[in-house]
Amino acid sequence: MTRYLLGLRPVLWLGVACALCQAQAAPGAQPQAVPLPAPAPDAVLNSLVKGHPRLLVSKADLARLKDRVASEEPFQRWHAGLRERAARVLREAPSTYEIPDGLRLLATSRRVLQRVYTLALLHHLDGDPRYRERAWRELEAAAGFKDWNPRHFLDTAEMTHALAIGYDWLHGEWTEAQRGLLRAAMVEKGLKLAVRIHQDNRGWSRSRHNWNQVCNGGIAMGALALADVEPELAGRFLSAAVGSIQRAMVEYGPDGAWAEGPGYWSYATTYNVVFLAALQTALGTDFGLCTLPGFSEAGTFPIHASGPSGLSFNYADAHAGTIRAPVMFWLARQFQRPEFAQHQRGVAGGEPLDLAWYDASLATKPAPAPPLDKYYRHAEVAVMRGAWDDANAWFVGFKAGDNKANHSHLDLGSFVLEAHGVRWGVDLGADNYNLPAYFGNRRWTYYRLRAEGHNTLVLNPDTAPDQDPAAAAPIIKFASSPARAAAVADLTAAYVRHAQRVRRGIALLDRRQVLVQDEVRAKQPATLWWFFHTSARIGIDAGGATATLTQNGSAVSARILAPAGARFVAMNAEPLPESPHPPRQGSNDRCRKLAIQLKDVTDLRLAVAFAPAGPGRGAAAPPLIPLDAW
Repeated sequence: MTRYLLGLRPVLWLGVACALCQAQAAPGAQPQAVPLPAPAPDAVLNSLVKGHPRLLVSKADLARLKDRVASEEPFQRWHAGLRERAARVLREAPSTYEIPDGLRLLATSRRVLQRVYTLALLHHLDGDPRYRERAWRELEAAAGFKDWNPRHFLDTAEMTHALAIGYDWLHGEWTEAQRGLLRAAMVEKGLKLAVRIHQDNRGWSRSRHNWNQVCNGGIAMGALALADVEPELAGRFLSAAVGSIQRAMVEYGPDGAWAEGPGYWSYATTYNVVFLAALQTALGTDFGLCTLPGFSEAGTFPIHASGPSGLSFNYADAHAGTIRAPVMFWLARQFQRPEFAQHQRGVAGGEPLDLAWYDASLATKPAPAPPLDKYYRHAEVAVMRGAWDDANAWFVGFKAGDNKANHSHLDLGSFVLEAHGVRWGVDLGADNYNLPAYFGNRRWTYYRLRAEGHNTLVLNPDTAPDQDPAAAAPIIKFASSPARAAAVADLTAAYVRHAQRVRRGIALLDRRQVLVQDEVRAKQPATLWWFFHTSARIGIDAGGATATLTQNGSAVSARILAPAGARFVAMNAEPLPESPHPPRQGSNDRCRKLAIQLKDVTDLRLAVAFAPAGPGRGAAAPPLIPLDAW
């Protein structure tokens, strides 16, 4: 799947209907913010900019951009890429109404959105009439759809966004009849429906996850595009949206992370920024929303959650591809954070909003290196690395958090591991959202979503589910020094049926060795499994206490330091015999798992160390001390 997020080629697995869409409970520091007053419906448009374009860019912005693409890098390269994409679109038919899974029009909405952004921007940069004409064919087709699938309102919001950009950025190119067609579609198929949802105080208007930002952000684009001709409707929506979106924005607090994972950080933050940026360009104000605690730090999250390989720490319903988010350029400008711009320049795919928001003065301005280690409170995620300037550095991402968080898996205590430019410990990511009851009562039967499908512990696997779906686990210790970083999570709530206490500590020692230490006190003698999923080839020595992982010409060793007598086994990445076996779920054939099984566990310390492998590369076994003393 492609992984570009707004400017615009978003992944198709983001933001689908979810029975788990509920307010996220905080296991750590609960975000706190005094609600900002929402402007009254009849006052919200008092400062409306007259004329078009006024969404995200102005006429002057587009003129400056036209000059820059003629002579500056990376604009020239990005411009060439947009032309190549547009050449393909010119040969393709307009989008049609397609709901292939019986639920979502989302792929179509996003295709229209991507095409309209690309064609509209190129019209301003190049003046080629083919771009305008092809954009109209796309807009006209979408406006003529019977609806924009409001039962899955993300589809409606993204399609409203698409028509708003086409209406606003190309406003002067359309006849009054053409503008009227786009206006009527946005009003009847988008804005009126969204206003009713706000009036009823239901659904996404009350949520604290990505649906809130996407639906408020997408519909707000339509409201601001039409604000001069539909002031009453636009005012009602925008007044409600300014109040509603705060429910989701508070979840960035206090440190900028996102409980739905880095992939959904990109989706949610993209639409959050689109909402704020459009308010600023159309009204000259964001009504103080940028001051909400934690939002100014949001740009740190994709930086720290990306390993040296460029892969992300893909917990929850996510895949591990590189996060390319043009909103990083906007966040860099808004909060004067050059490190955000520098990160995005290194991964940018040249999307339309990359061009619109890139600021060379920030992207080239010296910035201090971020800390090697970071603990994100509330999301309860810790990341540790050996260096920022070494593609071979060691990296570990460790997750505690809340099993009730939107799109969560039963993954408390799980981690990913990188070294030598290779991801050794992997998160399998999401399964197919169209599996039966994937977001319903069968969710915890799917392997990739269960604890046994993650790099964590399972106690007594014959009981299901294998972690408590209502559990929240805080990180109770975090420390960072030049030679060592460590985090300890209290996982007791996840295993409360079987254990009086479960804790996991992960330490990055000498910046080149990782220690994973578990302490378990069971209520009754229990069977315990320890799992580590990997794409590497697994070799286990004759004694069973050491395993060598090999991949891409590199090797890492895993050693059991405690308890004596524990042994590794290599297993397929599939359910245990006593676990649920749904007839349909994704194949994990590209991975296996390193496992440890211990029986009759009552009071246990289990410790595994990962270190470089090969002659002269071994590291001395670290001393074991109780987690309370870490």
